[in-house]
Amino acid sequence: MADTLSSRPFVITKLQQLVKLVRESHERPMKGEPRSVERVNVGEMGVTFIGHSSFLLQVGGQNVLVDPVFAKRLVVLRRQRVAGVRLEELPPIDLVLITHAHMDHLNLPSLKKIVKATKKLRGVAPEVVVPRGVEDLVEGLGFAQVHGMEWWEHRLVQGLRVTMTPCKHWGARMFRDTHRGYGGYYVSDGVQSVYHSGDTAYFHGFAEIGRRLKPDVALLPIGAYFPDSYRGVHTSPEEAVRGFVETGADWMVPMHFGTFRLGREPMDEPVQRLDAEGVRLRISSKIKVLAEGETMRISGRSVFAELDRVEMDGIRPSAF
Repeated sequence: MADTLSSRPFVITKLQQLVKLVRESHERPMKGEPRSVERVNVGEMGVTFIGHSSFLLQVGGQNVLVDPVFAKRLVVLRRQRVAGVRLEELPPIDLVLITHAHMDHLNLPSLKKIVKATKKLRGVAPEVVVPRGVEDLVEGLGFAQVHGMEWWEHRLVQGLRVTMTPCKHWGARMFRDTHRGYGGYYVSDGVQSVYHSGDTAYFHGFAEIGRRLKPDVALLPIGAYFPDSYRGVHTSPEEAVRGFVETGADWMVPMHFGTFRLGREPMDEPVQRLDAEGVRLRISSKIKVLAEGETMRISGRSVFAELDRVEMDGIRPSAF
């Protein structure tokens, strides 16, 4: 009885926080406009920021989606910015990577539509890679094959080398299903490579990922770090930059900011702090803040981004 009573203030506090987040998410209309998908040339790798932690990767001639979320709402929490590309305008998808089962990363309606759209365009559904223990959530969606992976496991999927990387987070979808795994991904065609960390707090695994894999591009989260207790599972912008340096990657692209109200910091603060840290460490030229729908193109050791050179509703792409 005592345990039940002591848990009530915690539950009430969490519910009050959720109600506040939901109310705030509906206060203003969504911002931004989707762009047409930019296709890269043979020999180039493309990194397109869709929003939050969602990316379209064009690697080795394959189209890869990571944590694709196109939904306007996560149950009752509404997104603040529209997805950077329209789902129906995506090219045929070869592979989908899911970092963990949280609803802002594994969105079932989006996945169903992706499978349907690719089958309509090409007649064959994409494959999907998920952390071990998440297979049951995606097995009935029509994917051609479901791959469950664990940390440091790697396999060849659709001609790409995919390695699941460790992170410091958690994977339960409904709180009690703690058996579900979580992680990030390293994807390479043997020439170019990209690392998507998934959700994570700062941890010494960044340095190990750098030693083992040395990615060309690191996609790292910079939002939902306040209050400080959130940093047990999320990086601050400064911690994300530290992780980037430790991976040894040539370029950092930030994610997990500006789309959903998940932390209590101001929505525009993560990019401001990221820019300041880049200036402090004199590595601003290596940090590329992409607007939704914007594509960074990497050819060999060179990088090109199609920048509009304009501010987009308060989210400013970094200049090259």
